[in-house]
Amino acid sequence: MNQQSTNKITNSEYDTLIAKSLENSSAKEKSIAKGKIISIENEIVTIDVGLKSEGRIPLSEFSRPGQKTEVEVGDITEVFIENVDNANGETLLSREKAVKQKAWHNLQNSFDENKIVTGVPFNRVKGGMSVDLDGVVAFLPGSQIETRQIIKDTKELLNKPLELMILKMDRYRGNIVVSRKAITENELKEQRSELLKNIKEGSIIEGKVKNITDYGAFIDLGGIDGLVHVTDISWTKISNPSDVLELNSTIKIKVLKFDEELSRLSLGIKQLTQNPWDNINDEIKSNEKVFAKVISMNDNNVHLIINNKYDGVVTLNELSWLKKPPHPSKIVNLNDDIEVLVLDIDDDKKRINCSLKQMKENPWLKLKEKFNINDTFETEIVNIVDFGIFVKVIDEIDGMVHISDLSWDEKECENLIKDLKKGDLIKVKILDINADKERISLGVKHLNNDPVQDFIEDNPINSKITGKIIEVDEKGLKIELDEAKQIFGFIKRNNLSNDKNENKTERFALNEQVDSIILSVDTKSRSLNLSIKELEIRDEKEALSKYGSSASGASLGDILGSVLKK
Repeated sequence: MNQQSTNKITNSEYDTLIAKSLENSSAKEKSIAKGKIISIENEIVTIDVGLKSEGRIPLSEFSRPGQKTEVEVGDITEVFIENVDNANGETLLSREKAVKQKAWHNLQNSFDENKIVTGVPFNRVKGGMSVDLDGVVAFLPGSQIETRQIIKDTKELLNKPLELMILKMDRYRGNIVVSRKAITENELKEQRSELLKNIKEGSIIEGKVKNITDYGAFIDLGGIDGLVHVTDISWTKISNPSDVLELNSTIKIKVLKFDEELSRLSLGIKQLTQNPWDNINDEIKSNEKVFAKVISMNDNNVHLIINNKYDGVVTLNELSWLKKPPHPSKIVNLNDDIEVLVLDIDDDKKRINCSLKQMKENPWLKLKEKFNINDTFETEIVNIVDFGIFVKVIDEIDGMVHISDLSWDEKECENLIKDLKKGDLIKVKILDINADKERISLGVKHLNNDPVQDFIEDNPINSKITGKIIEVDEKGLKIELDEAKQIFGFIKRNNLSNDKNENKTERFALNEQVDSIILSVDTKSRSLNLSIKELEIRDEKEALSKYGSSASGASLGDILGSVLKK
């Protein structure tokens, strides 16, 4: 009994023991302490830090961005003691604050000493990425992600450790800005310095294709960029550098020029091989046939590559014997292998001028064997223009019928050409063949005789004719000579009478029949120049010669009066 009473602890003694245990404990308010996880229930972690009561922390505070929560009962962890034995008899703890306080302390040291830290990007935000730095969230701007290449999709960086430099820290506001670019720039400076020591004109080095443009490619040499101009990529003509180079590929290049002051490098790729033009005369000669590949074309030229190392060109005029050749795409296709004739080698422009049409016999030489002037034939209309039509004569030779040669009546020509269309069959007559100038003239109206010429053959110049007045104006009279053949004449005012006082158009009436003499043919208007005056003069002369002479003293009135009496 006595022994039991001696083992009992009074209330005052119990309070003293608790106080002593608290004095010896390292756990203090507003400080970080180690605690033991004693339970995990309903997303709540209960932790014993050696105080009167345990503290409870949400399980979410033990998770890291992009990572699974891995805590177990019995684990020892660091926590921040917010309050000891509060009004509810609980100890308030925070895992998040413990992690952040420790991280901020370490990050501040790294920032002060300019040390590299490791962070894990866990989210993409506007303008950059959110990064976890040992529990502290930092911002990585998009412009600070990388120096040497542009990352198109930052998603590939998520949840992967990155080495970073701290650019800015504001603990009061909780802001940290980090950069990957700062590290790579330092690396580039070191690489650049080392690279510049070993570079000189003529050096052959390796680089990565960083960017491709229309005018060339930028090559990353590991700290410094150089440009390969499009003309220095290949000895042959290329349409675009991307036809030869691939982005991010590693290639060998030669240093052509190095401006040490500006650190500017001009690079070349074709200079790694011998210039094929040094031996051009040993391989290719004028007037010989060669095989070539069509690599490009435009409205006026077809560009070739010969023997995989020489540029060749076929101009539009050397593509076809046609006077007006069609677009090159109508004759050849890209990547076609064709045989051409070498016309000449242009050393200045480093290209071989070729001909495709001269691989065939000149059709103009055949033309004279097959056709003669005044021959007629039926053919197809291949083109229609404002000034006439083009028709097929033989392969690669077209002939033109001028609009004025469609009909003897010029007024009808414009109506006729409107009714014609490409592909129509039409009969033509050969008017002229000029093989030297590669020209053939054709006509449609010439299939029939010229009605004006037929009329003149029947009614020669100076012959008397009768016609009907169809128009009267101040200038003269328009006379219809043949209604069916549409033959017209014109009597000028001064040709209306031998008597000047009678040169008046008002003396005549429409539809009146008049006699006149044909003076000439107006080829432009296709009408006849007529004269009543000349007819009167001629009649007077005939009367004088028949009935009297100038020596007799008799006047024409006397003579005609006596004739009339008889």
